Amino acid sequence: MLKNTVPKLILAASVAVMVGFGITPAVAQEPQEPLTVILDWFVNPDHGPIFVAEHLGYFRDAGLAVEIIAPADPNDPPKLVAAGRADLAITYQPQLYMAVAEGLPLRRVATLVATPLNSLVVLRDGPIQSIADLDGEKIGFSVGGFEDALLGAMLERHGLDLDDVELVNVNFSLSPALISGQVAAVIGAFRNFELNQMDIVDRPGRAFFVEEEGVPAYDELILVANADRLDDPRLAKFVTALERAVQYMINHPDLGWQAFIADRPELDDELNRRAWADTLPRFALRPAALDRGRYERFGEFMMVRGLIPEVLPIDAYAVELP
Repeated sequence: MLKNTVPKLILAASVAVMVGFGITPAVAQEPQEPLTVILDWFVNPDHGPIFVAEHLGYFRDAGLAVEIIAPADPNDPPKLVAAGRADLAITYQPQLYMAVAEGLPLRRVATLVATPLNSLVVLRDGPIQSIADLDGEKIGFSVGGFEDALLGAMLERHGLDLDDVELVNVNFSLSPALISGQVAAVIGAFRNFELNQMDIVDRPGRAFFVEEEGVPAYDELILVANADRLDDPRLAKFVTALERAVQYMINHPDLGWQAFIADRPELDDELNRRAWADTLPRFALRPAALDRGRYERFGEFMMVRGLIPEVLPIDAYAVELP
């Protein structure tokens, strides 16, 4: 008994000495399994939990070597996952329904941002005080289809329809088009970014929130996987690490921000700091959890607005990983 204990005591003492001198003893780790995640666009605070999990080693702890890629074209990520060329992609709940309707084998496996970010924005000190004031006005947009459907639903609550306004494609220059007077409002403005951009240049905006104006609440950002690979154990490991990162960010918002920018100092500016604070309460605290009723309601909205031909069973769109 004593003979077997002595080496253990020596090892413990050696570790204590090493720690005392700031030396971290080597610890055997399981092999890291590669996993590829394609973002929806350039890196920004919307992706906070992914990069916090990466920086703090939560993916490594889960046995994953995660490669995070920003796409050249924001339309590509779901297609890459559907084609088996990436494991996970960030996309949007509305786009998921349309992708499935087109036959792409995709399933939502986690939620990143659990509330809409999309909004209809006007100048705070401008003539538009309510949505009804948009009668005969120009409204800027970036991407047709879903944004038209959002706007149409919002206008109808105030006795208008799309024929009562003029839609102007301003590409992705939403705030500049509004500030310059090119349009009276913009649809598709993210409340955590465009509103902050406008405020920084002293042209504050006012947002009409889609979920308060006739549009069912939905998840803005989700993670999708290939429907044929849902039994891949790496997916559940990734989602568990993601939840761990969200919990850390909620408990330690300032430290979470520092972890986010640690490897991306170019993002440490006023706009991203503001966006971080505004996005933090919108991250899904339980990324894996699926609200089936919410997905059903939004599917009905998508069908009524003519964006999908029919509403499929929820399992055709989203799952909860085991």
